[in-house]
Amino acid sequence: MRSFLQQVFFDNTVRDYLVLVVAILLILLFKRYLSRYIATTFFRLLHKASWNIGKEEFVNLLRGPIHVFLVLSVVFFMLDKMNFPSFLQFKIHRIPFQDIVESSGKAIIIVTFIWLLLRLIDFVALTLQQKADIAQGISANQLVVFFKDFLKVILVFIGILLLIRFTLNKDIAPLLAGFGIVGAALALSARESLENLIASFIIFFDKPFFPGDLVKVQQITGTVERIGLRSTRIRTDQKTYVTVPNKQMVDSILDNLTLRTQRRGFLSLEISGATPYELVQQLIAGIRKILQQQNENVQTSSVVLSDITRNSFVIQVEYFTGDIAMEAFNNIREEMNLSIIQLMEESKVKLAGREQEMVVAQA
Repeated sequence: MRSFLQQVFFDNTVRDYLVLVVAILLILLFKRYLSRYIATTFFRLLHKASWNIGKEEFVNLLRGPIHVFLVLSVVFFMLDKMNFPSFLQFKIHRIPFQDIVESSGKAIIIVTFIWLLLRLIDFVALTLQQKADIAQGISANQLVVFFKDFLKVILVFIGILLLIRFTLNKDIAPLLAGFGIVGAALALSARESLENLIASFIIFFDKPFFPGDLVKVQQITGTVERIGLRSTRIRTDQKTYVTVPNKQMVDSILDNLTLRTQRRGFLSLEISGATPYELVQQLIAGIRKILQQQNENVQTSSVVLSDITRNSFVIQVEYFTGDIAMEAFNNIREEMNLSIIQLMEESKVKLAGREQEMVVAQA
């Protein structure tokens, strides 16, 4: 039996082949339990960070990449302990076939490991998205999506560098220097896009507004429907869809109308300068009485004879309601204006310049 195990086939003994087969069978039999154990260990580490994550969902997500990674690691580790067959000692385009096989094995291991890390990023991002939906809203959700994609790109880039370094045996320092120069050139050529990207970070972290807020910026008033990485989409009061670069949303004076606590009504009356003192006094008192009758809608108000001009007396009426719907506010404002018009007709108070007298002079 021992002599049989010592027989050599393709530069390796029968014993070496049996050890390889047993190792592969063992890893195939226990890969499910090992992968679950490794995934559970990862879960415990993340759970200690106070993340509200589901164990089964986490394990199921990582089980596939861990299966492949374990099997390939064991297979390539055992093959590395064996002698490369002499009949395969040939070259392809001056490259030894053994080097091609070893480089291919390293490439597969690196790709599988990157795949595992990508799955881990997906799960962490999914968990943070669920927390953002509950606690912080849509803008935080979009920030999680961006950083998920950003980290994936960085991870894939690192994976490519690892493949170049360990499979092609190339020095990656010149490549990094070249990427730095190319990155600087791209940054200069895409300066405006980078400014908008940085502005999007400011919006995400500073949170001056959220999707669904009614805002006014640069003479544009509307509801924010989407906050992107380059621009913000606003549905205006005319139902048009306006795209505003994020840089302008940050640099311009922005009025978040959703955060107001009251709505303001204002009326400037210019009555005729020929109006007697008693009528002016009666008009002011009457307007104040109208405002008092609206005490369930009007929270604060003021009626002031603010100015006396050459041809008119200026009475300014200002009042504030609660943060009610625009339609309700317009109804209150219309009712106030009609009541003031009726009061002026009853008091026989005329607006300045309403009646003009034309005199025709004869030569």
